[in-house]
Amino acid sequence: MTTQSKIDAFKACLREERFYDAHEALEALWFPQRFEATNEIKLLKGFINAAVSLELIKRKRVKQSKKVWLNYLKYRQLLFSIDSPYLNEYHKLSRILEQTQRELQNI
Repeated sequence: MTTQSKIDAFKACLREERFYDAHEALEALWFPQRFEATNEIKLLKGFINAAVSLELIKRKRVKQSKKVWLNYLKYRQLLFSIDSPYLNEYHKLSRILEQTQRELQNI
């Protein structure tokens, strides 16, 4: 699978509220590169954390979800300092994640 197809799979899983599967889709991209520690790889880790946080909300584990969401927020700032051909996609992912998180917390 290409990077774009993994990003698309992540996005599709988020929209279907399959947050665990979203985590798995993006982890396939992040895991082989996890030791490179570039800002882009760290940002991917943040997106994975956000998906985990959403899954925890779904499972009514709100306190744990908030802790994991803080990890996402820590990495989210990297959106503004990376140079990547996927930067627009990353901004879209951030908006989807944050909108989904707001919606789930209002249920």
